[in-house]
Amino acid sequence: MIQLQHETSLNKLAERRILVTGGAGFLGSEVVRQLSLLGAHVTIVDNLSSGKPEYINNLENVRLLKGDIRDLDLVAKVVKDHDLLIHMAALPFIPDSYHYPEDFFGVNVMGTVTVVWEAIKAEVVERLVHVSSSEVYGTAKYVPMDEKHPTLPHSTYAVSKLAADRAVFTLHKEHSFPVVLVRPFNSYGPNITQPYIIPEIALQLMYGNGYIRLGNVESVRDFTYMADTAKGIIKTLLTKQVIGEVINLGSGQGIKIGDLAFLLAKIAGKKVALEVDSSRFRPYDVEKLVCDNKKALRLLNWKPEVSLEEGLRRTLEWISRNTIRFKAPFKGWSAAYRQNMTY
Repeated sequence: MIQLQHETSLNKLAERRILVTGGAGFLGSEVVRQLSLLGAHVTIVDNLSSGKPEYINNLENVRLLKGDIRDLDLVAKVVKDHDLLIHMAALPFIPDSYHYPEDFFGVNVMGTVTVVWEAIKAEVVERLVHVSSSEVYGTAKYVPMDEKHPTLPHSTYAVSKLAADRAVFTLHKEHSFPVVLVRPFNSYGPNITQPYIIPEIALQLMYGNGYIRLGNVESVRDFTYMADTAKGIIKTLLTKQVIGEVINLGSGQGIKIGDLAFLLAKIAGKKVALEVDSSRFRPYDVEKLVCDNKKALRLLNWKPEVSLEEGLRRTLEWISRNTIRFKAPFKGWSAAYRQNMTY
């Protein structure tokens, strides 16, 4: 369990009014949970296209407003009642972006501009934390990847997140509005909302026939347990030195997807064979993402506390206790894909 109450600085968030967009989602719900434990008063704006109310229903001092961040009137009304803002709402699943680019740019870019611009106009928001993605970097030119790494996105999703980053940063400069840009590397854990690689492998382990079918098993990713990532995001609400900065959050350790599959099988106590399915290859895949987290350690005193093996064990336990159903924000290919992925 991530320790929160022992950090005096985080206790300063007690009684603060914090708005979290996308707070019913995978990572957002963990951010909200930790803020609730710290005694903050949290409002969530989430259209529930993938987020789930059950992930935040029993938290104290938390209210959910179902709505879209592109709704200017809604955003303008809710922003003016909050001191701090964590912007996490986004369309997140990369394969969806291949087929629905307009939606991804509409939500991830224009939705972000709406949130930031209304926060600026409200003149009460003390700080906005914009949660981006390591995908904006593209395949590593060097490892570990620090915040100065070139941004060469490999998907429409990643391009939309980078465009949002640049919009947030320029609005910060033009209006002297305090923002922080956070780029998490691959987070994983409970409260699953998307068919990402770890739940995909776990579900094949639980319901498969001794084979795990994957695409690019040679690609390398940096996985961080979601509670660690959430704590890093929350820390950026308080630290003065991070205004206007980009902060990477990741473990600093890379693992091949094929090795990840065998590690999950080992934790689950199962023997499996790995099959490469060419139909699962992404058209312009990122081959390697490994985080340099030295800046987060220096400015936030943050580093992951949960090891990969321990985090995977917790995730498998959660999956074994919970039915996973992936919502489909789109019709057609996306909906069919998630239907096939529901166990």
